[in-house]
Amino acid sequence: MDVPRLRRSTLSDDVYEAVTALIMEHALAPGDRINIDALARELEVSPTPLREALARLESDGLVRKRPLAGYTVSPLLTRQEFMNMFDMRLVLEGAAARWAAERANKTERTALVRSAQAVPEAGDANWRSHAKFTNSDASYHDQIAAAAGNPLLRDSITRLHAHLHIHRLFFPYAKAGSTAEEHLRIAQAISAGQPDFAESAMREHLIRARERHLTVFDS
Repeated sequence: MDVPRLRRSTLSDDVYEAVTALIMEHALAPGDRINIDALARELEVSPTPLREALARLESDGLVRKRPLAGYTVSPLLTRQEFMNMFDMRLVLEGAAARWAAERANKTERTALVRSAQAVPEAGDANWRSHAKFTNSDASYHDQIAAAAGNPLLRDSITRLHAHLHIHRLFFPYAKAGSTAEEHLRIAQAISAGQPDFAESAMREHLIRARERHLTVFDS
């Protein structure tokens, strides 16, 4: 297992990021039991920061804790779980786009357009390229949620951890250009203060994204 070196000055965050990476890369595969003592030795840390990291990862939905059994890596989403997640995204993020178009200030509107224009292409079908694209996508959607001006809505969107679950499916983004075009349409509608168009553009984007991602379950 290729374990990254950690910076002691930010140990807690480093352990969390390191274990997250191992899960995303499937070095810790779905369903694997996590041996805390062994993994702590691999990371060259004590079990305490690792346990803290695992508690955070449980909140993220990436690991599960069972009585007397300890932590295991969460299984990948089933097709039905994936569909349920996107159903929730359609409800929450459609509202976020509408409210952002109504409430965002000038700085937020400008930043959204710039972010949409800066979405990186996926490049080769490898984990790091995938990670870059997925993190950029998550950041863009979070900007819209923040611009909506409703902290509870933003928190609900964040708690879906959609980008983490999609990330773990690990498939190549052959149609990254389509995502960028859809993001730009949403951002332009928000920037222009067009709530109806912003909401419909977001819903169209999520429906198309769901169709693109469903190929993972059909393969």
